[in-house]
Amino acid sequence: MKSFDYHTPQTMREAVVLLGALGDRACLLAGGTDLLVEMKENIKQPTDIVDLKHLPGLARLSFDPKTGLDIGAMVTVSQVAASDPVQRHYPALAYAAAKLGSPQVRNLATVAGNICRAAPSADTPPPLIAAGAKVCIFGPQGGREVRLEDFFTGPGQTVLASDEILQSISVPCPEPHSGAAYIKHGRRKAMELAAVGVAASLTLDGEKCSRVRIVLGAVAPTPMRAGRAEKLLEHKAIDQAVIEAAAKLAMEESKPISDVRASAEYRRDMVGVLTNRALTRALAMAREA
Repeated sequence: MKSFDYHTPQTMREAVVLLGALGDRACLLAGGTDLLVEMKENIKQPTDIVDLKHLPGLARLSFDPKTGLDIGAMVTVSQVAASDPVQRHYPALAYAAAKLGSPQVRNLATVAGNICRAAPSADTPPPLIAAGAKVCIFGPQGGREVRLEDFFTGPGQTVLASDEILQSISVPCPEPHSGAAYIKHGRRKAMELAAVGVAASLTLDGEKCSRVRIVLGAVAPTPMRAGRAEKLLEHKAIDQAVIEAAAKLAMEESKPISDVRASAEYRRDMVGVLTNRALTRALAMAREA
């Protein structure tokens, strides 16, 4: 690992001014579970590290029945997985957080870091996008909000400028009669990156689906919504035949590649299988809610 300068700003304003002065060779440190590995392997060689741990308010994890869930940039994955409000109101996110990495990784890694890493296989973005999450970004001009589904621009790439910080993630409270599920598939049951991940959320109005989101992970350069599949389900009474048709459309919409974890053909087939399962689980939850 090459030497670097270490900075501990005390305010958000100080942090973004510092980032602007340091330029592209500076890296932010939150949990460090990806950054430190990449530095040791010389994948990244930053000249400066800017630690976020001393910034006020970033460790906040709160839920309000009216405004929803607020996740600060320093909230760890394990805190989200263990949170009672998250487990009650956002079961898909709780499941995704509990399946991310190992206990040691979850105790250090942050949800914001998992998002900013922008890996197509990341576990937390699909259920967060399915829940309608937004991110609050702080920069030299102040704060701005971006829908999480618009945050990613490519593998490892986001809309963040070099002098901006993802400050928090906000997730609206689910509507009544809603359900959500996230399913990931890989070659192992633990410590596995998703070869395919599918998140689904839906809301029922009587027997008809009034709102639905289907988000696919690891089968495109960024997490993607299966828009055609969603349109098929909207304002319709949901049964197994409709779910199977939607799953087929999601499979056709996916854009997988072949790599060491799975072939494109296998990933595409698994999109259909997992979309079917995720929608079925979400529907069952919505009927019980």
